[in-house]
Amino acid sequence: MNKIDKSWPIIVLIISLIAILVALTAEYLFNILPCRMCLYQRYPYYFIIIFSLIYFSPIKIPLILYYWINTISFVIGLFFSAWHVGIEQKILPGLSGCSNIINFSQSLTELKEQILNQNIVTCDEITWSIFGLSAATINSILLIFLLLINTILLGQHLFSKEKN
Repeated sequence: MNKIDKSWPIIVLIISLIAILVALTAEYLFNILPCRMCLYQRYPYYFIIIFSLIYFSPIKIPLILYYWINTISFVIGLFFSAWHVGIEQKILPGLSGCSNIINFSQSLTELKEQILNQNIVTCDEITWSIFGLSAATINSILLIFLLLINTILLGQHLFSKEKN
């Protein structure tokens, strides 16, 4: 685990870059438009990329702070991706305008507003999948893996500091 500990920041940076590149490739090369929840899932990766680049800059950031920031970022990303999976499976409610549900009991003005505020791509429809898993599900699995490894490394780092 010591080799992973030393190279973890570069591993996290590379995985985050790949995740964003896959999402942007799907969007711009294959014209698979993201829904609002898909966009929210990207923000933690953008943050991790920027923070990792700062970590590698001459500004000295302690490794333990890097682990803590990653943990928080992974949890936030997992929150959005798990929520998105729940929306896709019709288990959890989506954001307003994130589904094709329109409440027809409103006035004509409110109905028009609902229609105009609808997203082109809804969050409750799976627009693309790999091996039968939606992109949100794959993202959840990836973030669980990253969070698990990061938490183990953080725990080892904290435990080694307590022993010294």
